[in-house]
Amino acid sequence: MNLVPEKILEIVKDIDSTAIETIHRNQLSITVQKENIIQILDKLKNDSISMFDLLIDITAIDWLKQEKRFEVVYILYSNHYKTYLRIKTPIEEKDASTESVTSIYENADWYERETYDMYGIKFNNHPGLRRFYMPEDFKDPSTGEPLYPLRKDFPLQGVPDSLPLPPYTEKFGEIQS
Repeated sequence: MNLVPEKILEIVKDIDSTAIETIHRNQLSITVQKENIIQILDKLKNDSISMFDLLIDITAIDWLKQEKRFEVVYILYSNHYKTYLRIKTPIEEKDASTESVTSIYENADWYERETYDMYGIKFNNHPGLRRFYMPEDFKDPSTGEPLYPLRKDFPLQGVPDSLPLPPYTEKFGEIQS
């Protein structure tokens, strides 16, 4: 038996009637409201029809100029059906937060920390939300605001005088001592 997109969409629409389906290159994505993310992921994981038992990744997209600037993307996989699914949820910049899904997928712990560190999206009820790559005090020296490197408004050359840059041997050649 194959898992058809209509069945997945039916499961999701039972919880979020505003869900929007997108199919691109035979890959299904469903956009849902952030208030429903816990229920939807729990149902997709535990329903015998869908069985999306593996969380592959959580990441975000920064749309910068849109009203809901961010989209959190959950990439799921069903071992039973050998099928991938993306669940997306739009997030406003002024309240850049959503619920943690660590209660459903334990491995979400690291993915949520990485997304928080790179985009500044907070995951409410996360067991230990803190920076993943960047130091805890990674802030704009002039304003004191936290900086998130994958946001589209992050300075392309980095933060002046924040970290020393390594030698750029590809451009300037070997460093002579």
